[in-house]
Amino acid sequence: MKTAVVTGGRRGIGLGIAKKLIEDGYRVVITGVSPEADAALKELGENASYFRCDSSKTEEQDKLFQYLSEEIGVLDLLVNNAGVAPKTRADILESDEENFDYVVGTNLRGTYFMCQRAANYMIARLTDDRPRPMIVNISSMSAYTSSTNRGEYCIAKAGISMVTTLFADRLAEYGINVYEIRPGIIKTDMTSKVTEKYDRLIAGGVTPIKRWGFPEDIGKAVSAIASGAFPFSTGEVFNVDGGFHIQRL
Repeated sequence: MKTAVVTGGRRGIGLGIAKKLIEDGYRVVITGVSPEADAALKELGENASYFRCDSSKTEEQDKLFQYLSEEIGVLDLLVNNAGVAPKTRADILESDEENFDYVVGTNLRGTYFMCQRAANYMIARLTDDRPRPMIVNISSMSAYTSSTNRGEYCIAKAGISMVTTLFADRLAEYGINVYEIRPGIIKTDMTSKVTEKYDRLIAGGVTPIKRWGFPEDIGKAVSAIASGAFPFSTGEVFNVDGGFHIQRL
């Protein structure tokens, strides 16, 4: 059985990814900052487990990989999904260091060092009798779309794109491919406070496909990548955004 780690897997996009991977036959370890994940584990079933890990803290990442080493052994897929929004939205002329450090610390710093730790863990355990492992980073359409009232979020997501490029380049010699998925407007807790805004935008045609995205849309994309369908691609970006990235006149 293949093993996947999905950071931030208790709810939202992460839970949608974990559900699909378990459906595909993976054993999945989800992580998060809460003491427990009983509701998520009930949904996911017996092939799921929870490990408390704040991805912004490298010492907690170390504990996660120690757990993997002692309890499971292999890691076939890392999905870096853990992410936070600013505690308060503020214009970039007024935003503060606390929000910047909070968002960039989790979304970008956490992703970078999770990739580093996972890469070393995977390299040390490569064998000829198992498929090569891979890494999938979840960024956002905010990687290239300006939102001046949450600049720290945009910067962090843009940074994840370069993290993907760097690790794709560095790990290619080991046959470890690295991919990026850019979700668009996805129905989650994070977007619940701006539902009316996005309802209007979608109805007005901001995306060619006129509907919200759902966590299962991202889960299906991860599943396709994890299936090994793209062996001659690495550093590739998959937009799962209803066509938002298309420039139109």
